[in-house]
Amino acid sequence: MALLHKGVEFETAPRPFTEIAGIAPQAGKTVPLLVDGDRTICDSWAIAEYLEETYPDRPSLFGGAGGWAAAKFIDSWANASVSALIVRLIVKDIHDILAPADQAYFRETRESRFGQTLEEVQHDREARVAEVAKALMPMNIMLRSQPFIGGTNPHYGDYSLFGTLQWARVSSPLTLLEADTPVAEWFERCLDLFDGAARKTPAASQG
Repeated sequence: MALLHKGVEFETAPRPFTEIAGIAPQAGKTVPLLVDGDRTICDSWAIAEYLEETYPDRPSLFGGAGGWAAAKFIDSWANASVSALIVRLIVKDIHDILAPADQAYFRETRESRFGQTLEEVQHDREARVAEVAKALMPMNIMLRSQPFIGGTNPHYGDYSLFGTLQWARVSSPLTLLEADTPVAEWFERCLDLFDGAARKTPAASQG
């Protein structure tokens, strides 16, 4: 979404978990990875900062220092509060859509992280979905008065939270957003951005 916002031409190259470490060992072992000429940048926030600094003549992702600080807060909150909550609801679903080699890696690393089996982590998740709505309450309140986190137009804060929810959308059939809420409507608007680029990746609920 940040690349589309900047209007920078790019190609995507999906890779399985077990190949990530070999792409650019010096940059990191997680995705996303951005390769731009001889530069390789790991981590979504670092990539956003790189794009803003390297392509200052393109539309700003932050809209100035205040927007940068606000987006950093949203990014930190989305990772610590929203993503950390959602992963416990969909972790087994993620495992189930991976290739066999990746399934073994994913199960070993995630079960070590959680101290439980994937099945135990995800157990009784329907009773815990309401926790997502509670975590998103500040967003629901704010979005009653504006269409995007960035105001009338989206900025990186929108893309950060949207990326977390899009990850869940394409990985799991579990419905996380309550219908007809400001956040659900905002999510649909984000899916429609850039000629519906994000919507073109099918939801897991579509099969």
